[in-house]
Amino acid sequence: MRFMFYSHDGFGLGHTRRHLAVASALGELNPNASILLATGADYVARLGLPRHVEVLKLPSLRKVANEAYCSRHLLIPGDEIRALRSELLRATVKGYRPDVVLVDKHPFGASGEFRAGLQALRRQGGRAVLGFRDILDEPEQVLREWRPFRMQQRIAHNFDQILVYGERAVFDPVSAYHFPPGMTERTRFCGYVLNDERAAVIPDVESPFPSRLHRTRPVVLASAGGGEDGFRMLAAFMRAAVGAPWQGCVVSGPMSPDVELAELERLAKACGVIFRAFVPHLSSLFDSADALVCMGGYNTLTEAVAHGIPTVCVPRNVPRREQLIRAEAFARLGLLQVCLPTELHPAWLRQKIDAALASPRVPLRARARAQLQFDGARLAAKHLLQIGREAVDRDKASALAAA
Repeated sequence: MRFMFYSHDGFGLGHTRRHLAVASALGELNPNASILLATGADYVARLGLPRHVEVLKLPSLRKVANEAYCSRHLLIPGDEIRALRSELLRATVKGYRPDVVLVDKHPFGASGEFRAGLQALRRQGGRAVLGFRDILDEPEQVLREWRPFRMQQRIAHNFDQILVYGERAVFDPVSAYHFPPGMTERTRFCGYVLNDERAAVIPDVESPFPSRLHRTRPVVLASAGGGEDGFRMLAAFMRAAVGAPWQGCVVSGPMSPDVELAELERLAKACGVIFRAFVPHLSSLFDSADALVCMGGYNTLTEAVAHGIPTVCVPRNVPRREQLIRAEAFARLGLLQVCLPTELHPAWLRQKIDAALASPRVPLRARARAQLQFDGARLAAKHLLQIGREAVDRDKASALAAA
């Protein structure tokens, strides 16, 4: 079977990392599956590619506002970058002939760039699956964006299945986003998608901080995910680390703007903080850190609570509030602490970190495993394989009938 995974990737690395996790699980369940990953993420190869996964690198986008994108590198207008990406996607669907296409978050792609590709897929007899992270945004905002396009009805008409990477008990998008019956009956909740980035699986990860055998004080790791909007949080963390009874370590993210990256490097040196711009497979190091300060992205928080690392989350609340909603939901479950962006001050952040360091890890991990399912990648892969088999069996039946 042939699979194609598409993500628009206008901001951060979350969409691509989710797809890599599902692709890895899919390859384990069916080693004969071919998976083409269509992505605009610049650093996808550095994240590690599973076997039988190939990358179609799309020209990169930059998100400038909700539902608004421009070219990240090419000096061309927005309508031209959209047309270029759209034609690449359409031609790939026609040439590669996937049995199943998995789309992440945006049903028809950024600015509708994947609409022609989905039409080509349908003409060829392929199946389309839409994958949603647990939370998109505040319900009022999502409904406001969807209403003019009758998006729920269009999703039900164009997609054979909807996969939700989350728990209905934590957040119910079916109710929040007013799924109609035709969409609800095709929706499957998978649990949380967890990237398998244990040190045992990836033995060559280079830790930026001392091992537990050689450290003289606890290590607190601060991460801003991709890094495009993490400067304020990381700067506050570094100032909080001055004179602290713990060692601060910052990983700013590979997409940090150059000017901010230079300032963070200067500030780290002044504050005595270990600094790295990028560490591949960062979550594989969560077990060796004593606490974590992070933003509220899906992948980071899922990995943090699954590892049971004491966490202080500083969620983004503009232009979308999905990070804030997720962080507050996990806080209600007793899995982390939240520091609101309006509260982000070095002294207050240090108090939160000190409280996190006082939290024992074992109960945190046990609490998370008791309340949440982290087998989302494998369950999503099983759904994809099932719908792929249905497509292949249908094609075989059609061929026999024609013969």
